[in-house]
Amino acid sequence: MRVLFVQQDHVSPTGPVGDAFADRGFDVQELLVVPEEHFHAPAVTADFPDPLHYDVIVPMGAPWSVYDHDRIGTWVRDEIDFLRTAHGAGVPVLGICFGGQVLAAALGGAVIPADRPEVGWTTVQTSRPDLVEAGPWFQWHGDRWVLPEGVEAFARTAVAEQAFTAGRSLGLQFHPELTPAMLDGWLGNGGDQHARDLGLDPDALVRETAAQAAAAESRARRLVGAFLDQVATVPS
Repeated sequence: MRVLFVQQDHVSPTGPVGDAFADRGFDVQELLVVPEEHFHAPAVTADFPDPLHYDVIVPMGAPWSVYDHDRIGTWVRDEIDFLRTAHGAGVPVLGICFGGQVLAAALGGAVIPADRPEVGWTTVQTSRPDLVEAGPWFQWHGDRWVLPEGVEAFARTAVAEQAFTAGRSLGLQFHPELTPAMLDGWLGNGGDQHARDLGLDPDALVRETAAQAAAAESRARRLVGAFLDQVATVPS
């Protein structure tokens, strides 16, 4: 079995989500969309493979907006088409934050600015705790999805919907993959100033992430297991 992680940038490794797939016997493969040298000018050209060559696809987070085509160029449209093809063919998709928004767009929904950014560890309201627990989960996003007709969210916060299923696919707005080292990478690539601009203390985020790390990793692993057992197995 093969799982493809679509890493939008160079500071978003697969973390415990990738480890959980490996523990379930998956060959974990990675596709980097925007290389490090293009991080500040991300209008690159990406070559997405045939999604039918994989058993699961995991599009991950990004510091950009799905709708900001002037800045990021054409690759996000290609990624939307890539996920639409995968989902339509019955290949399970686990979309994480930006990846969840791209999945929503691929299903016919939209992505728009949220009323306010959501950054930090947050408990979500969930009607399916067997699939997505209440958390806390780490958030870092300024946008939210608008789901297409017939697709409903089952987890949310006051800021945005947090999880939905459609067929064999699961979209998430939060970051189950986050680790202390990953947060350091985000802060070192513009996140520190962004957090300060929002009135947040980056050092406090680091301390809380360190305190949450062990429990968060266990939650992430349970989430992957529930996705594989409950969602990816839905009859097509």
